[in-house]
Amino acid sequence: MLKELVVNSAPHETRVALLENGTIVEVYIEREDETSIAGNIYKGRVQRVLPGMQAAFVDIGFDQAAFIYVDDVLDTASHKMYQKFEQDNDVETDTQSDDTDIEAADMTENHSSWKASLNSDCSIEDLLTEGQEILVQVAKSSIGSKGPRITTHISLAGRYMVLMPTVDHIGVSKKITNDAERNRLKELLLSIRKNNFGYIFRTQAQGIDKEIVKKEMNFLNKTWEDILTKNKSAPATSLVNKELTITFKAIRDLLADEADKLIIDSKEEYANVQKFLKKLMPDVNLSVELYQGKESIFDAYNIEGDVARALKKKVWLKSGGYLIIEQTEALVAIDVNTGRYVGTHNFDETILKTNLEAVKEIAYQIRLRNIGGIIIIDFIDMKKEQHKEKVMAHMNEAMKKDKSQTNVLPLTELGLVQMTRKRIRRNLTRTLCKPCFYCSGDGHLLSGKSICHKIYRDLVSEAGDIMGNRFTVKVHPEIAQLLHGREKHLISSLEKQFSKPIAVYPEPHYHMEEYHIFESLLK
Repeated sequence: MLKELVVNSAPHETRVALLENGTIVEVYIEREDETSIAGNIYKGRVQRVLPGMQAAFVDIGFDQAAFIYVDDVLDTASHKMYQKFEQDNDVETDTQSDDTDIEAADMTENHSSWKASLNSDCSIEDLLTEGQEILVQVAKSSIGSKGPRITTHISLAGRYMVLMPTVDHIGVSKKITNDAERNRLKELLLSIRKNNFGYIFRTQAQGIDKEIVKKEMNFLNKTWEDILTKNKSAPATSLVNKELTITFKAIRDLLADEADKLIIDSKEEYANVQKFLKKLMPDVNLSVELYQGKESIFDAYNIEGDVARALKKKVWLKSGGYLIIEQTEALVAIDVNTGRYVGTHNFDETILKTNLEAVKEIAYQIRLRNIGGIIIIDFIDMKKEQHKEKVMAHMNEAMKKDKSQTNVLPLTELGLVQMTRKRIRRNLTRTLCKPCFYCSGDGHLLSGKSICHKIYRDLVSEAGDIMGNRFTVKVHPEIAQLLHGREKHLISSLEKQFSKPIAVYPEPHYHMEEYHIFESLLK
């Protein structure tokens, strides 16, 4: 399978698309005015401790305060592990850290549960006090109305491993399944490690030799020392270490492991990529190409249309069936429908074929749109148990391609599949869109008939208090047309009931649901 990274680099926006055999499967977007802060390290100040929630708000320099749970606060035992460095290097910090939100593909040995056990006997008041300055890393950027999620458990990702400088923990990516290789990597690291720092080997580490491990270990250790030194003099609520840009993260994490080639349309970024590869990945011989075509690189690779379609609620299947993808604040609901597909055999086979086709498209859309959190899938009801088992087997297999951590639960009696997907950054819709200014994000407007009846009720309630002998109603042109046409009987009945004329005037600039009732005297 040919895998390519296509990078569109503009002065204020960078877009990276991962293609598999010419089809876009993932897209990353970073803008100068709203760059994702996930992975950035800040010196923050505790604003408020919430004992009832076992959490705290921390000011890291943004309008929205960051949020930290007790499990994400460095405990006293871990704190001792870097105290010696502080003493030896005259570095003064309140608390440092280790991270949990390493890419899901490289999480191993239930790291989250292990981390949570660090503070199992601690209360948030024992760990943080208001006004305290702490070193934190952003685990999740702001999503909707929620502020950034932060942790004091810092991690620094390299090409082959992730450094966790405040814990003594060694792990290997779950994607390295060979036991002999897993043991080799652990023993290799133990033989050269000169500190109690924790490390997790990433998938790319499979087969690497000792010299490469030593070189990357020294690089990551030096980066951590620089962070501690900078933290000493940095003012509170300031940036201490910035995560790589989207282009370089894609190169580090995808190129050579998930992609065979990179095509970029900026001469400046092309040169920067060459320098980056020479500095951090000198042992990897990769194909990097400068795109010089006249049309936009995303148009040349037919990416623009695919991105636009990924913002639609309705997704057509090749057979004629379709999906409806509804995103809410709490969860995402995906509904499977047969649509125009009527099948060629019996009804059960038609349903099975539609559901199986839907499984493939759902896995693709979840990955492309970067849908995270709770996902509910409503498959078409199947009567036969073997059909249900087949759909679930295909679903589990399809989700294996996703690098983000997923958990698919069994099919319920109602034909629903519940699943979760790790959410770190905003999905594609939240990145590229904003709530409709017309419906305020509701997705619905009152029907014209409902608005006419609402006007009728308001006229009835105001009629008793009116001092004039005439009503004037200003409405949206479409509503005016209804009140002069199909709903004219509403106005006529009121004119007869109150013996007063009612004039309806269209106002082109009105919102569909907006209207105003005035009273006046006839001359």
